[in-house]
Amino acid sequence: MPKHGSRIPFKAHPKAIVESCSIGDGTRVWAFAHVMAEAVVGQDCNIGETVFVENGAKIGSRVTVKNGVQVWEGIVLEDDVFVGPNVTFANDRNPRSPRSVAAGDRYESKKWLEGTIVRKGAAIGANATILCGLEIGEYATIGAGSVVTRSVKPFELCYGSPAAARGHVCMCGNKLGRSGRGFACKVCGRAYIADRNGLRLAPSGKPKRRVAPRRDGKRKETGHA
Repeated sequence: MPKHGSRIPFKAHPKAIVESCSIGDGTRVWAFAHVMAEAVVGQDCNIGETVFVENGAKIGSRVTVKNGVQVWEGIVLEDDVFVGPNVTFANDRNPRSPRSVAAGDRYESKKWLEGTIVRKGAAIGANATILCGLEIGEYATIGAGSVVTRSVKPFELCYGSPAAARGHVCMCGNKLGRSGRGFACKVCGRAYIADRNGLRLAPSGKPKRRVAPRRDGKRKETGHA
């Protein structure tokens, strides 16, 4: 296996099929996995047994893909993503066999392809199904067995069939609670503020405080903005 600088090169199990030359240092590919020639995998990833990574799929660095997952063309997993066992992705909203006469010329171009992007730090639980053309926001969490039919906002916790928003999660993975008008993690202490795009980490690590005038003309803090 090729070495890249002083880092540890990627390792592949003897029973894995690794055709791609675009695999980062420190990545491990386990038995019976298949990484096709035009797939891209970043550094320090863990690609579990029986995982299939198709041409055109892109996996960032420090990503964990557990056993039995297929990462199809058009699927993008950004850095630090976790994909649980047997998660199912899709990339064709109206699938037919490309070899079917009834499908006509539908598959002569890539117009059928609808990719999905899983943003940095997001986690997808075991056996979840992710339909095509969606975006899973940064550090969002999808519960095990869920069927995701819509895009998910950053830090959102979704589960069910179809999956629905059930709360919010911290970067560390724990559920967030209300803190004034923001959210905070009781485990790690991180704090968040909300906007129309979902949650975002508070600039100071704590929710901002809103200051309103008192009746006597002085200003007082009224809680978190």
